[in-house]
Amino acid sequence: MLRLNLRLELGKRLPFFCLATTKNTIFLASILQPFHVSFSTNDHSRKLVSLLLKNPSNRHATQQIHSHIVTTGLLHHYYFHHSASLYTLVFNTLLRCYSLGQFPHEAFILYKQSLHCHFPSSFDSFTHSFLIHACANLSSLSGGIQFHALTFKVGFHFHVYVQTALTNMYAVCGFLVDALSVFDEMPEKNSVTWNVMITGLTRWGELEIARFLFDQMPNRTVVSWTGIIDVYTRRNKPDEAVALFQRMVVCDGIQPTEITVLAILPAISNLGALEICQSIHAYGEKRGFNTSDIRIANSLVDSYAKCGCILSASRFFEEISSGRKNLVTWSSIISGFALHGLGNEAVQHFQMMEKAGLKPNRVTFLSVLNGCSHGGLVEEGLNFFDKMVGECEIAPDIKHYGCLVDMLGRIGRLEEAEKVALGIPNEIVNVVIWRTLLGACSFHGNVEMGERVTRKIMETERGYGGDYVLMSNIFASVGRYEDAEKLRSQLDRRKAFKVPGHSLF
Repeated sequence: MLRLNLRLELGKRLPFFCLATTKNTIFLASILQPFHVSFSTNDHSRKLVSLLLKNPSNRHATQQIHSHIVTTGLLHHYYFHHSASLYTLVFNTLLRCYSLGQFPHEAFILYKQSLHCHFPSSFDSFTHSFLIHACANLSSLSGGIQFHALTFKVGFHFHVYVQTALTNMYAVCGFLVDALSVFDEMPEKNSVTWNVMITGLTRWGELEIARFLFDQMPNRTVVSWTGIIDVYTRRNKPDEAVALFQRMVVCDGIQPTEITVLAILPAISNLGALEICQSIHAYGEKRGFNTSDIRIANSLVDSYAKCGCILSASRFFEEISSGRKNLVTWSSIISGFALHGLGNEAVQHFQMMEKAGLKPNRVTFLSVLNGCSHGGLVEEGLNFFDKMVGECEIAPDIKHYGCLVDMLGRIGRLEEAEKVALGIPNEIVNVVIWRTLLGACSFHGNVEMGERVTRKIMETERGYGGDYVLMSNIFASVGRYEDAEKLRSQLDRRKAFKVPGHSLF
């Protein structure tokens, strides 16, 4: 048994937001005026709770209501003149807003104030659950352990909400053995408990244990399925993600939600599974997802393009009303055209996007630069790059530079490509840029530049055999067989690796 020793290091003065300033008073009057506050009825507490729940992430609103409660002595009034249940209701709702919000440490300030007021007998299981959630949000293992001990002391050690919060806290802090211990000892588990444990395991890379728990889970909900599907998608295991999705729909008969669709579409894109993409499209039409959630519409445009059907991507893009299209929508179709080598279409849609009043970001510029590179539109690409840096004041990253080098290298403007590569800031340049240029040197037979680029590559990385082979082929193509053989010998001596080729069929 751990002994509770809450060393919260908090001052005894009320926080600044509890001061009855004129600004606070005006704000409170504006939000409380419609409710005609009266201490003589229970309606007041319910209205305060309603206000807090309507603004759970609004720190300013929460603090102002907290200020109203403190400066009017409202909690004292509830506790001594009505019932402890009213006190607990308002206190827990306020605690919830703090513990689950962006400033969870303020939950401890509120808790300590209540301890000084000698109201601990009114704390219930939800009080302790919210405090443990605050520890999780702060990644405060020591605080979580202390509240774990307190739950034993006050008799909530087998309460499902408290134990679920403890499981989550230990998992968030990376103490998976402790999380599993709490989980195993729970006499009762709900679906949230199972989801918390599975999510905690996947967060720290324990996918096999998480999958084992998922398979053991009774009464799997759509939230459970969506969570595990999303994990496999993010871990670049699209086959498993799609298999789970099909199992969810066919075997368990669970209908996917909008979030499930968003989780599975990237996996479908990775597999190039056009038929499944079409099925998801039809399902989205039936459920109204395609028109109600622009994220799904954007994902479908992207997925169709990556599944090899740019015609379907373009047709669906046109079906989206102009008022709903956002920057992601336009970037997705521009990227799709670029992927299929349709540079002119990518440029046209970029210009259409600007006419619609949307300002491009770095992703949009990367998409159109790719389109220019694959479509051979060098001058247009250079203009877009200048526009990004000069007019839009967007600092290019290594991918933008890579597009520029590739674009210039494809049509043989190797000197310009080398100049771009040499001008890339040292903090972002990498060997991929030089390998791109080396490939262009090989294609155009520029031996002299190829030697310079190879030296640049060797300064950074000597362990990849493909660099030796490519330069060796450049030498061989111009009859310099002795130099080619020397590079081959270096490849053998340094035991550089080369990824073997393989067929998909």
